[in-house]
Amino acid sequence: MDPFGILYTDLYQLTMGQVYFRMGLHEKEALFEAFYRKNPDYGAHQAGYTVFAGLDPLLSWMEEARFGEEEIAALRSLKSRSGKPLFAEDYLRYLKAMGGFSGLTLRALPEGRVAHPQVPLVSVEGPLLQAQLLETALLNRLNYETLIATKASRVREAAGEAVVLEFGLRRAPAKGGESATRASLIGGANRSSAVSLSHLLGLPSSGTHAHSLVQAFMALGYSEEDAFRAFAEVFPDDTILLLDTVDTLHSGLPHAIRVFEELRRKGHKPVGVRIDSGDLAHLAIQVARELDKAGFPEVLIVLSGDLDELVIWQIKSQILEEAPRYGVDPDRLLKRLVYGVGTRMVVSWGAPALGGVYKLVAVRENGTWAPAMKVSNSLEKVLNPGHKRVYRVYDERGLATADLLALAEEEVREDAPLTLRHPTDPTKRRTLRPGSFRLEPLLEEVYRGRRLFPPLPLEELRKRRDRDVALLDPGVRRLVNPHVYHVSLTERLFALKEELVRRLEG
Repeated sequence: MDPFGILYTDLYQLTMGQVYFRMGLHEKEALFEAFYRKNPDYGAHQAGYTVFAGLDPLLSWMEEARFGEEEIAALRSLKSRSGKPLFAEDYLRYLKAMGGFSGLTLRALPEGRVAHPQVPLVSVEGPLLQAQLLETALLNRLNYETLIATKASRVREAAGEAVVLEFGLRRAPAKGGESATRASLIGGANRSSAVSLSHLLGLPSSGTHAHSLVQAFMALGYSEEDAFRAFAEVFPDDTILLLDTVDTLHSGLPHAIRVFEELRRKGHKPVGVRIDSGDLAHLAIQVARELDKAGFPEVLIVLSGDLDELVIWQIKSQILEEAPRYGVDPDRLLKRLVYGVGTRMVVSWGAPALGGVYKLVAVRENGTWAPAMKVSNSLEKVLNPGHKRVYRVYDERGLATADLLALAEEEVREDAPLTLRHPTDPTKRRTLRPGSFRLEPLLEEVYRGRRLFPPLPLEELRKRRDRDVALLDPGVRRLVNPHVYHVSLTERLFALKEELVRRLEG
């Protein structure tokens, strides 16, 4: 039995399914929405948006996931506290006949696009039982990849035009490393050290060598320079040498320069050096100065070692201030830097979970959608009910100014005044005049019993991310204390929400 098949779920999805089945509700049409409530907060800094990822693997999984003989046997083996079978035979027969998720229709935000709190990422419509069983697998894939793609996007923002390499496979959560690599590449990393995933995504993998290469040579009586020379002889056109095994400036750098000079005499062009520890900004300045003196102004300087967006930002700030003291052009130096980001990207350092949720928002009754509601003492947890459409609102500058939730049956027009209501505060609203805004529908149908398009090239997903981030206000893109992007409701949806809250509260 595949441990990542259709039983890759929580038990309560299956027990609720049996309740629906027993009560005759299992095929009633239902509508669930997946969304998240808050942008990641890393403690000293915060995200002003996320980058949606994980959709393509989810759709592929849905096409393959099935209740087969092994899965039914596994469920049949489960017992209640009294020792009786937990699941009835007629329910198990139904699951086997059902197979998988052929009855569901999914509308989703296209993968790679910017997303915001409370806005549906995926809308799942279909038989209540099938839609319920999808919850865990959907959240497992979307929450993690969106979290990592967001971290990668922030690293990209900090790095600017510099190359970013994803180095995190050794620190990623087991098979989650595959998702982390994919999400990092969607979110902004240029390449990854992970060989299989890079190949499957159509990219060459990238890497240098580890300290152990130098250590092994030295333990056998050779020198650091011998280790560098051996690497250069095997990879003369791809030589990047790690400088800090012994001493970055007084051992690694001079040895690397001698090997580079030998390569040049043989007609090869050295690629770069890597620094993995110490004051990376200061060391980069000193290394650049010596490489320039030796006639290697184009050699790249790869920085690694617990980097994240804030550390990269600090490194760049220090270089801008300190480099001129040593006669090094800071702008030229910044253009030759490459950032190898590992642990802090693939574990989303500081914010380890997105907190995405999957909520029932409507049930079809007598041919119409009856809105479902959940109230809470926490205002952010009060659902936005009903069958909805989602729009992105662009202002006169062409920048995204709000995401708007509207009831599916209402008409939202660009040639009429548009009032945006705060989701929870009745005193906050603003009205946009006709001609001052543009509307873009966000959710697209992606699955109707099967996926509706083949896996998209990575480059297309990256272009979506680049385009959407460029259309955000600079304040929303800030790495620290970002401006809050507006998520709003139409007047009709706001009124429906208020009415349902009053009704549920008695």
